[in-house]
Amino acid sequence: MPSLAGINHQRAIKAFEKAGFKIVRQGKHITMTDGEHILTIPRANPINAYTMGTIIKGSGLTIEAFKKLL
Repeated sequence: MPSLAGINHQRAIKAFEKAGFKIVRQGKHITMTDGEHILTIPRANPINAYTMGTIIKGSGLTIEAFKKLL
C-alpha cells in the first residue's frame, strides 16, 4: 500500500465530496454515498493511515487520485 499519512476526518469528507459523494448520516461515524459505493468515515483526528487506505479502496478511487482531491 502506498504511504498515506493520517488525515483529519473533515479533510477526508471534503475530498470525497469533490469526488461526488454526499453525506447520508452523521453520528459517531459519518456515512457517505455516491449511489454506488457506501463509505463509513470515523470521527477521528487523524484517521489511521491503514483505515484511510481501506476507505479509499472502498470508494473506487486510487490513493493517488484521492491525494489530488485533498
